[in-house]
Amino acid sequence: MSRFIQIHTLTSYPASLLNRDDVGFAKRIPFGGATRTRISSQCLKRHWRVFDGAHSLSELAPMSVRSRLTFEQLIHKPLVADGVDPALARAVTEALVSVVLGESEKKKAKDDAEAKKPKPKGKKGAEPATDDATAAEPVVAEKSAVQTAQVTVLGRREMEYFLGHARAVCEAKPDVGKAADAVRARLKDAKKNLDAIKLSAGLDAALFGRMVTSDILSRGDAALHVAHALTVHSEASENDYFSAVDDLLREGDDAQLGSGHIGTTELTSGLFYGYVVVDVPLLISNLEGCDRKDAATADRTLAAKVVEELIHLVATVSPGAKLGSTAPHAYAQCVLVEHGDTQPRTLANAFLKPVTERPDVLGNTYRALNEHLRDLDGMYEKTTERSHAATDAAGLLDASLTGERQTLAAVARWAGAAVRGT
Repeated sequence: MSRFIQIHTLTSYPASLLNRDDVGFAKRIPFGGATRTRISSQCLKRHWRVFDGAHSLSELAPMSVRSRLTFEQLIHKPLVADGVDPALARAVTEALVSVVLGESEKKKAKDDAEAKKPKPKGKKGAEPATDDATAAEPVVAEKSAVQTAQVTVLGRREMEYFLGHARAVCEAKPDVGKAADAVRARLKDAKKNLDAIKLSAGLDAALFGRMVTSDILSRGDAALHVAHALTVHSEASENDYFSAVDDLLREGDDAQLGSGHIGTTELTSGLFYGYVVVDVPLLISNLEGCDRKDAATADRTLAAKVVEELIHLVATVSPGAKLGSTAPHAYAQCVLVEHGDTQPRTLANAFLKPVTERPDVLGNTYRALNEHLRDLDGMYEKTTERSHAATDAAGLLDASLTGERQTLAAVARWAGAAVRGT
């Protein structure tokens, strides 16, 4: 079993705006003395995680729920649908949030201070606006949804486990004021029980990790390391002038001759280098619930399948910004995969000097990659096994450096076998 799988990609996108900053421009990064267009790792991971189609991660195992409304949607609403009194359902749900996620000391102190404040009294001698016969019922604003302060990452199986306990608490019909005590009593052994549920936090938490401060939930380190993708050459962008035509305006009725809106947007194009590392023992540990040091003797079937599907996703799933006006769908021109036990290293430095775009940017990129791999192997010796899939009709990639050229499916199976140790 190899310790690390490294996935390198080269993908070209024409006339697109793949990932925008806070003012709507393409994200950029200085590298090698030149400004490059980039795609953030968060953007890439999001699209791989939620992709629904061939090689989808959700087909392999239950995924996580990422939301501030998780407890509202998966605890409170099912309790109310069961016929539980809404006040009790809300009290139990809020108690679960506090117990499961851990109530912050700052919030607790604020709530205690609010509770100790004297309640305002009505003005002495004030008369009601109407008499008892015509007085309407006081209007009580509906309590807002049970939201958490931050987006939480919780597994479907975790939420099913908490919902079962919430239902049991509600069946006992405690006083609303004592709901929190009842929830705490029910969840006394929750940590141990959750640890026994395989993949309780969800597949994407096993891959991308999660940070929690709760005593009940398990913190997870990311088994997948994703770099920001960046162009191998200097940025290439243009402001695109566009107009939206108003079909009902007659020509000549205004100065814009039927235009309902005029604006500009930035478009970019480029050949992007992407880099992903899979920490195989950690992935197995996260998936199987074993200690990392026992990964070599654990069941590696699911981990191998995850790696195989991931290689397909990295090569074929594009960021989806401005779908309707740019159709930014592209497959990678080159996917180079390595497996081995030595410390991973990016190949981005092959493009530290921006690749020239003439006469052929892809050909020049392949040559730069060959040269960089030759330099690395000459300095550190070859420490990984390599295989690649590429659109390389001219045979520019040196197979002695990049490994055997195969189809993408064959490369994925080859990497899966490295995880299985076969």
